[in-house]
Amino acid sequence: MTRPAPNILLITTDQQRFDTIGPHAPDLLRTPHLDHLAHEGVRFDAAYAQTPICVPSRVCMMTGRSPFEHGMIRNGSSTSVMGRTETLPALLGDQGYTTAAIGKMHFTPPRARHGFDEMTLPDDYYRWLRESGIPERPMRTGLGQNELYPGAATVPAPLTLTSWIAEESMRFIRERRDPTTPFFLWTSFSKPHPPLDPPEPYASMYLNAPIPEPRYGDWSTDERCPEALLRQRQKHSFDLISPEVIRAARAAYYGLVTHIDYVLGSIFAALQDMDLFNDTLILFTSDHGEFLGDHHAGNKVMWHDVSARVPFLLRPPKSWRTGWHGTTSDALVTHADILPTLLAAAAGTPPDGGEGLNLLDVLSDQATPRPFLCGTAGEGPGDDVPQYFAITDGRWKYIWYPEGPSEQLFDLAEDPHELTDLSQKCDVAPHRERLTAYLREHTPNAVSEQGLVRIPPRDDSVADRRASSWPGYHTEWSVPDVRH
Repeated sequence: MTRPAPNILLITTDQQRFDTIGPHAPDLLRTPHLDHLAHEGVRFDAAYAQTPICVPSRVCMMTGRSPFEHGMIRNGSSTSVMGRTETLPALLGDQGYTTAAIGKMHFTPPRARHGFDEMTLPDDYYRWLRESGIPERPMRTGLGQNELYPGAATVPAPLTLTSWIAEESMRFIRERRDPTTPFFLWTSFSKPHPPLDPPEPYASMYLNAPIPEPRYGDWSTDERCPEALLRQRQKHSFDLISPEVIRAARAAYYGLVTHIDYVLGSIFAALQDMDLFNDTLILFTSDHGEFLGDHHAGNKVMWHDVSARVPFLLRPPKSWRTGWHGTTSDALVTHADILPTLLAAAAGTPPDGGEGLNLLDVLSDQATPRPFLCGTAGEGPGDDVPQYFAITDGRWKYIWYPEGPSEQLFDLAEDPHELTDLSQKCDVAPHRERLTAYLREHTPNAVSEQGLVRIPPRDDSVADRRASSWPGYHTEWSVPDVRH
């Protein structure tokens, strides 16, 4: 049956953990609008960022290709891997869609459209503040982009970037879109990424709530922690932050999540007012998670669930009558699936070669879910070997760290919080061999005749690491940055 082309709303957040929605979330967390999306659609419970870093995840969304295909495994220039013709907005444009991006795109250069008809960026937000004569300045707490410390917004809620992104999205829906064509709108929030600076009432909403304590794996001691993660947490001194500060940081983080959820209600109201809500496909996800004190760590990058696993909701138009509403799926999904899924909804065909799956076919049993998913991430420019290679089949997760080397194995069914490393107790060979076979085909330089690539430990002391941190001091619109 041929369906009319739906309007498409892609909503992304930045650095939002998977356990902030659904049954994984603490009971105290208030997310009524995301809950409503789940009631009307499908919640994917095994969604992962293959490279849990901002730009690589966005490139996956835009191209339908995995990091093993497009090659971006650290933050960098989007123009080096994306053009204007085979991106998600360009392909939807070919199907007759008006396309718009509002919020944090993290493209380089920032105004590179990569196929969008129009873009409204955080730079425009700062310009609006200045030209409006508003004396307050946002993010003037002094907290940086990768710091795990709580703060509070220096502007009231209506003047935050989060609220402005929602207002601009509403304005597009109500005033700026072409009413004669379907639209594709990517609304991209920059929170709950640090700085952890929610405005009131969100800043105090969870201060006295029973905030869940961080979880620490038996492998997370300095003696057992893989060197790549140990170096990251020591560089940022995440491991020295007191439990009291971690608790306050978590309360601020939850406040930022709720702020986003509440402004989503305004966007949905705009769709409803324009009689578009029921005919719009809505997909919600985040680019990666956040350790938030778990395993004595902060930030993201690594392939533990708190960092790599993301919320993922797909709500089809009500007119489709799929019967998917209120359901869950344990299919392994990732950001590369967004392009073929949304393009299929628009009756389009994705380019050849991408690893992304059309999730509409998966849900309809017309396509087989992937048997496994792989992940990797680089550290910085000049590093020849990534920090890790990983693989999961949804039950078992195996991570290989070339430095040392070291490895980890987790049984996600019995140990969902990855508290027990089984690599010394269980046979890792089948998982290692499966990962090796995949890398041999997709990343040949990650495999030698002896197996997975190995590198010796670096000769850097703890003091060296703590002195080399870049916690992300950039907090102003005028400083270009592609590093956080």
